[in-house]
Amino acid sequence: MADGEGLLSVDYEVHGKVQGVFFRKYTQGEAKRLGLVGWVQNTSHGTVQGQIQGPTARVQEMQEWLRKIGSPQSRISRAEFSNEKKIEALEHKEFQILK
Repeated sequence: MADGEGLLSVDYEVHGKVQGVFFRKYTQGEAKRLGLVGWVQNTSHGTVQGQIQGPTARVQEMQEWLRKIGSPQSRISRAEFSNEKKIEALEHKEFQILK
């Protein structure tokens, strides 16, 4: 990354009506559009969680998407981000939906 921006890794959990509304599929699509890698999965307590990695600006764009947009049928009440850290290299090859 010649622009000095670097790579960022962030864990996320999205609360609200985010299961049964194709949230994971749309999250995967948005991540791929932004060129990010990581994963997304449903949790047993009705949220969606995962990890995103990629160029800092793109990760921030994805965080905004997770916070405000989501899938067309979803109703996001809040999105929490944790373990934000700079990384030297991507730890995933693609963006996967985990079962």
